[in-house]
Amino acid sequence: MSEADKIRVLIVDDHALVRYGISHYLFAYEWIETVGEAENGAKAVEFCEQHEVDLVLMDMVMPVMDGSEATRHIMALGKPISIVILTSFHEQDLVEEALRAGATSYLLKNVTAEELAAAIRAAHAGRSTLAPEATEALIAAARKRPDIGFDLT
Repeated sequence: MSEADKIRVLIVDDHALVRYGISHYLFAYEWIETVGEAENGAKAVEFCEQHEVDLVLMDMVMPVMDGSEATRHIMALGKPISIVILTSFHEQDLVEEALRAGATSYLLKNVTAEELAAAIRAAHAGRSTLAPEATEALIAAARKRPDIGFDLT
């Protein structure tokens, strides 16, 4: 596989051990290249401005700049970068914020390496992957809001 065929991934998480673990998870996949790491959203935006990145694995709750704000800024760069949220938090407001900001997918950190790799491949191809908990949060949000509904007529 040539370098040009690899999906270039930036890992963003405020915990160094988590970044290290994710990087080692991804090392097993020859079609994924980890091109960098960032400890907060501001550093992620800066990295994406200066480097070729295909996909960002983004935590949600971080100091300096959170995942939703960083996602908005990265999307505003106008580059073809997919954002996959990878977090421990599945609260409804966080899921909605991330998706509104432009995230392609929303996963929890309890995914397996295979599930994460599949989500990376899907996001790179323009397809979304949602953790079951994120899907449940969105369904609950839709049920609470009478302004969101489906007109089947």
